[in-house]
Amino acid sequence: MSNEQLADLTQPQRDRLAFVELRVRFIGEIRRQDLVMRFGIQSAAASRDLALYKELAPGNIDYDPKGKSYVLGPDFRPVFDFPPERVLSWLTQGFGDGEPMRLKAWVASESPSRLTHPDLDVLASVTRAIHQECPLGIEYHSISSGRTEREIVPFALIDNGLRWHVRAFDRKSQEFRDFVITRIKRPVLMRDADVQPHERSDQDIQWTRIVELEMVPHPDQPRPEITEMDYGMVRGSLRMKLRAATAGYILRQWSVDCSPDHSLRGYEFRLWLKDHLALYGVKNAVLAPGYRSPDQNKGEQ
Repeated sequence: MSNEQLADLTQPQRDRLAFVELRVRFIGEIRRQDLVMRFGIQSAAASRDLALYKELAPGNIDYDPKGKSYVLGPDFRPVFDFPPERVLSWLTQGFGDGEPMRLKAWVASESPSRLTHPDLDVLASVTRAIHQECPLGIEYHSISSGRTEREIVPFALIDNGLRWHVRAFDRKSQEFRDFVITRIKRPVLMRDADVQPHERSDQDIQWTRIVELEMVPHPDQPRPEITEMDYGMVRGSLRMKLRAATAGYILRQWSVDCSPDHSLRGYEFRLWLKDHLALYGVKNAVLAPGYRSPDQNKGEQ
């Protein structure tokens, strides 16, 4: 599809075609009803949009009569240049799915950009595997093990504030782990492979466990009332419920002092975790600033 062909279409048509591509590329399939529900159009109009996309981008989608849906074609080539931030916003928050455009801001604003973005082709394979509930063969690069071949069963994306991870069962280690998406190469969907009961997300204890954390202004801060205002505290504390699998990431991102005696010093430590024992058994608590497990404390006595 050329830029001239796109320019000949109306903006609503381009938005709908962009949605078709977004669904197929990152979810793996689209039905007429998806267009009907998203844009409030009739089924006949949805059929015309799908036929138009197929005509303008040959090989990008194929009709699957068994599933009565359009699926990713073997010769897929993206037509729309979606920024990674918009794709991740759509995947995780469910909006921002029109044609990618540079929109004029209503007010001036600046926000720091991420240092890294996942490759969209790799991300698309990961999200299709999640949606279709199938294993994914990957080449993974880690600091400790270098390059390894793995089979994972992914089920969720995690934003740790710096990088995007995928939560998955790792068949190599036989554990649930987080994989950095930028370290994944050559992903291959294993559509014909079965997922075993112990590989599903409901068996991931760190994912299903919810921890309740209470944070208060750091005792080293001279004006705790300012911290209470900045974090919207109620009666001097901020209470959060988090998945155990994400707790360490968030506490590190927020620079929460998790030492039992609030011993960390520095302007960045504006919050203190009131009860560090709430993190007992949380595997990634090692990421939380100053955290020491009760077992560590015993060993030091």
